[in-house]
Amino acid sequence: MVNRNNSKAQDPKTVAMSQHPSCLTDFVGTWQLSRQILQQRGETFSFEGLANFNWSDSELIYHESGVVIAPDGRELQAQRSYFWKQTGGKLAVLFDDRRFFHSFSAADPNAQHLCGDDHYVVNYNFDHWPLWESTWQVTGPRKDYKMISVYRRS
Repeated sequence: MVNRNNSKAQDPKTVAMSQHPSCLTDFVGTWQLSRQILQQRGETFSFEGLANFNWSDSELIYHESGVVIAPDGRELQAQRSYFWKQTGGKLAVLFDDRRFFHSFSAADPNAQHLCGDDHYVVNYNFDHWPLWESTWQVTGPRKDYKMISVYRRS
């Protein structure tokens, strides 16, 4: 691609991709987390809280905490932790007991996880980085919901 001055201009796809996260360092810090959990039956739960990514050796500890609001208005405290590791060009997400959960990258932002007969499918969206989203579709005999999480730098 050549601009008016006959010098090379960057391809718009390359520019957009460079604004996506590419390594663990891009996630370090505190994020405001808003989540909607849309049950197949029509009920909606929401979550408001914080997600923190902090270094522990060469990996990140992801810890979220906040309040879940049930459809009937009840409020429940909630928290969850994961480990994030760099594995080549991908980011691997491990449960807090270090079992593998899934891996993804900005170039391949999709992953799956089978938990018994329940199937988890995720899509990460980094198009508006540093705002980003994860959308989980969970189906199976025990679960049937869609969960949309939005992360904004705090």
